Amino acid sequence: MTTEYRVISTRPIRPDGVDKVTGRAVYGADVRLTGTLIGKILRSPHAHARIRRIDVSQVRALPGVKAVVTGQDLPEADDRIVDLGEDTGNLKHLRDNILATDKVLYHGHAIAAVAAVSASVAEEALKLIDVEYELLPPVLDVREAMREDAPLLHETLITESLGETGGRPSNVAEHIQHLLGDPEQGFRQADVIVEREVATATVHQGYIEPHVATALWNADDHLTIWCSTQGAFAVRQQCADLLGLPVSRIRVFPTEIGGGFGGKINVYLEPVAALLSRQSGRPVQMAMSRAEVFRATGPTPGSWVRVKMGTTRDGRLVAADAEIAFEAGAYPGSPISAATQCVFACYYIPNGRIDGPVFPRIGSIECLEAAKANPHYQAALSREDVGGNGNVYANDMGAAALRSARALRGRGVAHGFWFNAGLQSSCTINVSVDGSVQLVEGSTDIGGTRASIAMQAAEVLGLAAEDVKPVVADTASVGYTSVTGGSRTTYATGIAAIEAAHDVIRQMRERAALLWELDSEEVTFDRGVFTAAGNPGQQLSFKELAAELEETGGPITGRATVLPEGRGGAFATNIVDLEVDPDTGKVTILRFTIVQDAGKAIHPSYVEGQMQGGSAQGIGWALNEEYAMDEQGHLVNASFLDYRMPTALDLPMIDPVIVEVPNPGHPFGVRGVGEVPIVAPPAAIANALYHALGIRFSHLPMNPRAILEATGQIGAAASSK
Repeated sequence: MTTEYRVISTRPIRPDGVDKVTGRAVYGADVRLTGTLIGKILRSPHAHARIRRIDVSQVRALPGVKAVVTGQDLPEADDRIVDLGEDTGNLKHLRDNILATDKVLYHGHAIAAVAAVSASVAEEALKLIDVEYELLPPVLDVREAMREDAPLLHETLITESLGETGGRPSNVAEHIQHLLGDPEQGFRQADVIVEREVATATVHQGYIEPHVATALWNADDHLTIWCSTQGAFAVRQQCADLLGLPVSRIRVFPTEIGGGFGGKINVYLEPVAALLSRQSGRPVQMAMSRAEVFRATGPTPGSWVRVKMGTTRDGRLVAADAEIAFEAGAYPGSPISAATQCVFACYYIPNGRIDGPVFPRIGSIECLEAAKANPHYQAALSREDVGGNGNVYANDMGAAALRSARALRGRGVAHGFWFNAGLQSSCTINVSVDGSVQLVEGSTDIGGTRASIAMQAAEVLGLAAEDVKPVVADTASVGYTSVTGGSRTTYATGIAAIEAAHDVIRQMRERAALLWELDSEEVTFDRGVFTAAGNPGQQLSFKELAAELEETGGPITGRATVLPEGRGGAFATNIVDLEVDPDTGKVTILRFTIVQDAGKAIHPSYVEGQMQGGSAQGIGWALNEEYAMDEQGHLVNASFLDYRMPTALDLPMIDPVIVEVPNPGHPFGVRGVGEVPIVAPPAAIANALYHALGIRFSHLPMNPRAILEATGQIGAAASSK
């Protein structure tokens, strides 16, 4: 039976829209406090070096400089695990990443910081800091780093392997294994065994707004921070751990955020700005340049993956084995656990070395069926090549014939999965006497979650979406809320809003019962109307009853804190048509369709936007994006000019198709939607390239050089000279 909603699945105007289109919304760089100083960071020009000496004496003498700090100004850190928001990490590693002490471990590693009366004075001050380095060999590849003779980044790091500690230092932080059944026996039963290796490049999230933080360490020893972050409570906890303060003395105000994609969870500037503020006695604002964002924040790790799968002749998977290595960067903490949860999670395999969870109701089959029925999949693919023969592939043609081809076209399909997250959320709803409500929550709004959370409360309360006024509050104004990440916000904070709305209804039923001289159990509520049991004519709308609050006991506030366990895994299917220019290797995306199970699309426009945005990101990872390092470990493409991301000029209209298979773990069936669209595009594009060229690509990105090398064009050009 299909449930009819009055608010959910509609497309109201977003409550923060006017401020954002008129420029009134306050982002991190818009924070203005009287007497604010400008902070700047000195960063390492080397990828791996020991710090022999840091001399800041000349800096202190420069007029206009009010503070200078190094790693020695941070409290000593215990070797213990702390909460980082989405994951956990070692406190000492977090401290050393904020300001290096004994070694620098990447090009751009922070070494020292200054605060001055202007940006120009701060820049001059950085030039006066004298640092003596002992250069060490860099480690640039995950598989090279795993070798026993590789240069060690951390002399004290010993591998944790299957719950036991190894005997000697290593660059491998952790070895984990999930085992199900007997893989060796499964492969013996298999009729067909396929084994492949794939590799992906390090890529950046590419958010438009750089990292920004403003800190005021007050004379009463309380610290206030304004920052662009995906989780104000995560910032509060990390700063408390790093600075040795109780969380009760730290207040974090999340500003509007210009994108995050998981890159604005860990702190980078906030503790440094706080130290500079304490030393100077004035507020300090710090903002990264684009090059600093690329060099000194947390990109998606490069990876190497080997997968082996066995099947019977009737297509039944009987065994699987995967080896996965992720680059964590300078410090342990790659999302390897998430990879192990995803790699075989879509399949039922009786014998495997990665655990495959058993799902509740999912929409995997529905996405595949919707993609198969889609006009894009049904449409013929026009192909241009030598002689118009649609069956001729590039590797069958020879270099001369390939150079004379006008274009080669292909179509690819892929199916992707992401498990989504739950985590903690809180919500407060205050009822106004005019019948509107103020909804206070703690989830940074990145993709329209103010609206999607408020709409869920409005549906429960029987109000119009416009009658729920959502506010994203600071850490002192709302209960603990985990980060906006893991595709959890509309799901988990939505449940908090639903529970808070039910708390409001419970209290308002008591007020109606007081007016009607009944027990609260004798008052029902449906679609915004309270009714006396046994007397259908005795009714009050939500707004009518709200007008009586002052006469029936005063204000009403609904509250909820939740830790939901019913997150629903999400699936998406891509169909992509592309064209390859055989002369240049350039790939043009001609048509792209994404079919995705959203569970229930609270605000379809925002769901479609997430699907389109994630697809664009996945296309970029597939075709262009990568960190380019020289032999010394210097990042040589730290700008949007050189780090190639797709723009509107590079993409067709991405056609989103929403499938709704309700998640049984959410009252309205919501699943997370933000991350699963990123998963399938590289595979879909690789399949389309195989259709066009007859060549299987196993490394990302599949850029023009990779395509020309694979088709022999680069080699042919070199041999003809």
